[in-house]
Parts: sequence; C-alpha cells; structure tokens
Amino acid sequence: MASSPGTIAALSQQLDDFFTRQRRAIAEFGSEATLLMDAAADAVVGGKRLRARFCFTGFASVAEMSSVGTPDIPASVIGVGAALEVFHAAALVHDDLIDNSDTRRGRPAAHRRLQSLHRTASWDGDAAAFGRAGGILVGDLLVALSDDLMERSLLAEPAEIAAATRAQYATMRRDVTIGQFLDVAEESAHVDADDSEHAHRALRVASLKSARYSVEQPLLIGARLAGADAAQLKALADFGHPVGLAFQLRDDVLGVFGDTEVTGKPAGDDLREGKRTVLIAYAREALAPTARRIMDELVGDPDLDDAQVAALRRTIEDSGALERVETLISEYAADADRALRGAPLGNAAVAQLRDLARDAVVRSA
Repeated sequence: MASSPGTIAALSQQLDDFFTRQRRAIAEFGSEATLLMDAAADAVVGGKRLRARFCFTGFASVAEMSSVGTPDIPASVIGVGAALEVFHAAALVHDDLIDNSDTRRGRPAAHRRLQSLHRTASWDGDAAAFGRAGGILVGDLLVALSDDLMERSLLAEPAEIAAATRAQYATMRRDVTIGQFLDVAEESAHVDADDSEHAHRALRVASLKSARYSVEQPLLIGARLAGADAAQLKALADFGHPVGLAFQLRDDVLGVFGDTEVTGKPAGDDLREGKRTVLIAYAREALAPTARRIMDELVGDPDLDDAQVAALRRTIEDSGALERVETLISEYAADADRALRGAPLGNAAVAQLRDLARDAVVRSA
C-alpha cells in the first residue's frame, strides 16, 4: 500500500540520511552552525506524515492503472514526499513564530528551543530575540533544504514529469504562503468585513492554508510523478479539496475543544491567538450584538485564563456553532467520497484514499 509502514519507514530513513549528509557538510562552520542544523532536523521529527502519505497515494492511484497489483513506491517518489515533509516543517516553524507558540508536537517550538540554548550557554544579549531570529532562519533553512531534496529526487525522472511536478510544488508553496498571510491579516482585517462575510473569509483561508496545501496539492504532486492525465488530476482535486477543508475544520474544533494531552498544545490556544475560524464566525452570527462585542474583546487576548477559555467554549457550543461545523465537516467528507465514485483511479489506492480521508477528519490530534 502507498503509505504502508514500510514506505513510511523508508521516508524516515531518507530524512535521516539527508540530515546526516547536511550535518557533515556544514561541520566545518563550527558548533553554532551545527546547532542550527540540529534545530532544523528536530523540526522534521514526528507528525502524521500526512502530506507524504497523500503524495504516495496520489502516485499509486495513477500508477496502479498501468500495473499488475499494487505498485511499489519508487525511491524518487519517497524523496519527493520527504521534501514535502521538510517544507511542512518550515511552515510549522514560521507558524509557531507568528503565533508566539511555546510548543509543537508536545515539545518546545524551534524558537523556544534556541532561546533555551542561549540561556543555558549564558550567551550575551536577549535570549528571546535570539530565539526569534534563529527560528526565522531555521524555517528559511528548511525551505532551502526542501528545494534541495526535491531536486535530488527528480533527477532520475523524465524532463516532462519533473517539470510538471515542480510546477505543482511551486503552486502549493505559493498558495500556502498567501493563505498564511490571509490568516494573519484576518485577525486584524475582520473589523472591516460585514458579519455575514466572516465565515466565507475563514473558509478562504482554510482553502489556501490547509485544504490545497495539506491534501489536494500533495495528491496532485504524487499523481504528476505517475504521469496523470487531466481526468485523473480532476478526480484527485475534487476529492482532495473537500477532504482538506474537513481536515482544517477539525483542526479548528481541536484548537478550541481539544485535549492538551492529546494535541500537544495548550487548551484554547486558538482563542488566545485570535484565530478567526469558521467556528468563531458561526458563533458570532448567532450572538446578540452585546454578546458578539464581548466575544470580539476576548478572542485574541493572549492572557485569557482557563475560566475565560471555558466560558468562550460554552458560548460557542450554546450558539450552535460547534454543531454547524460538525455538519459541515460531514458534508465535505461526503463530497470527497462522491468524487471517488467511478474515478479513473486504481481500486486499491481509492480504498486507501478513503482511509486517509477518515484519518484526516475523524481524529483527536
């Protein structure tokens, strides 16, 4: 299967080997350079490998049509999946800086790790400023390394397939960067938007920052590597986009109602960060003007205490917003399932796409 334990193990091995080579290459630059590379390598550890898994399954869904049985995933495709994971690590490092997050996957965020190293070493200057600057550079380094890994992986591919894969990868990177900015902008620009537009604007962010980035584009990148035709690309896009939206909406729910022990992030972090999600938009729609004004004052306050977070959770749930979002998640999942019916894709891969969709939508972390 496309994302079998053996394939994911091969992905992890590629990443380990890649960072071992990178450490070796920069060793001559001194111990501080090694700290930066170690922080970059550490940022790639863990996670669900969701983007790589969708990439592998996108490849298999097309390759299966011209092979007998389930196709093996070539090392070049595993390398492209690894490049996606390295780029994702870069996005997370920068996202944690933007959100001023302390943790990621239950461990210190990259900038906090560097801040702690500065303090432990008793270096001169401001440890927090060092951590922020270092975090930016860790993210930048990971972006550069993802390019390196992508290009290495495409060396053995035919020129036409390599060019199509690069173009799809470039689209993914552009869209997620714009989506990230729109997410940041919405925390401030929502005051200029009519209340009726908030949910639409939140879905626009979810589409660019998550749906296209986390699911649709990785599927299409994998399909490009297998030489997909227009009908196959359309089927995968029609499946991937609604799954990605459902994935992000589930993230939004977990960002407010998730269990810290499971998610690895403090409860209510999205409320403190002022995330203008569909969940918040739906809640605002149902509130009277005075209650809406109080919600606007609280959402985005970094000093919200546990009691205030609990009160906001009750308000959101009582407004019917949580139920509406859960219904929307179910509708998107149904749309994705319909897109696979009769699609010109391999049967085994289609079954796995359905499994991946379920993993993306029905989850607690």
